[in-house]
Amino acid sequence: MRLHQVLRNVDKFRTVFDFGGRDVAHWFPGHMAKGLRQMRANLKKVDCIIEIHDARIPFSGRNPVFQDTLNVRPHLLILNKVDLTDLSNKQRILKTLEKNGVKNVLFTDCLKQRDDNIKKVKVLLFFVQLVPMVMEIIERQPRYNREENIDYCLMVIGVPNVGKSSLINSLRRTNLKKGRASRVGGEPGITKAVLTRIQVCERPRMYLLDTPGVLPPRIENVETGMKLALCGTILDHLVGEDIIADYLLYSLNRLGKFSYVEKYDLQEPSDDIQHVLKRIAVKLGKTQRVKAITGVGNITITIPNYTAAAYDFIRAFRKGELGQVMLD
Repeated sequence: MRLHQVLRNVDKFRTVFDFGGRDVAHWFPGHMAKGLRQMRANLKKVDCIIEIHDARIPFSGRNPVFQDTLNVRPHLLILNKVDLTDLSNKQRILKTLEKNGVKNVLFTDCLKQRDDNIKKVKVLLFFVQLVPMVMEIIERQPRYNREENIDYCLMVIGVPNVGKSSLINSLRRTNLKKGRASRVGGEPGITKAVLTRIQVCERPRMYLLDTPGVLPPRIENVETGMKLALCGTILDHLVGEDIIADYLLYSLNRLGKFSYVEKYDLQEPSDDIQHVLKRIAVKLGKTQRVKAITGVGNITITIPNYTAAAYDFIRAFRKGELGQVMLD
């Protein structure tokens, strides 16, 4: 199909996503209040708060409770997973965050120690520089009851699955040449409670407290909840892989990110999630056998497995295989 025909079709795509009156309340577990209570109880031991958030949603989904209850300590915001996002408007992000009172911001990728030597050096340099940066932030304010303590303690906070434990493990590898001390995983909810102190540096002697991911008790709107779900901060089945995949397709089309067309052998961009999932299922051989009732009796037929196709589509986005995407 010619380019002008493709562009004409794209102009007809959705400009607004229909959330169908969905309520996000049931997407978020209620046990997270316990984690927040544990954080408050440990606050007297803490010199600095390090908040980690997904760089694909630098504004959406940050827990306002963190600012309300934990902002009595120096605060550093780390926007993680920068390899997955489009940072062409980095200065706009920084200015918007500064207007909201967030002045100390760093960008990195805490998880991947890459094969790409240039990127690997950049990641390593970040972790070498992080400790001096944190010390500078701490020294701007009095330490009160911790003034005589030669150890420094940081608390790592954030919503689920943004890379808190990966940050701790990367710091240990860089500064102490030691293996991981905190569990990491591809699903939200790996860290269940505030853990004991984990050493991440010898000079100065510095410890981190890992914490469970805590979502806001009330999400401002359904679209914010959907962005959180798409970035993997909520278990997929709580929202539904089909609706997450549809929102992903809507977002990619809205941003003009059409790499899914080539990846899944589509002829052109599409706004129809069923069509896209069918093509994905066919390409990947994702099928399922079901019974059908016909005039001659029951027969077994093979149909595309739309759920498996949706899962592959979402996973491809989360791994960066559909391009660098900024959802905010």
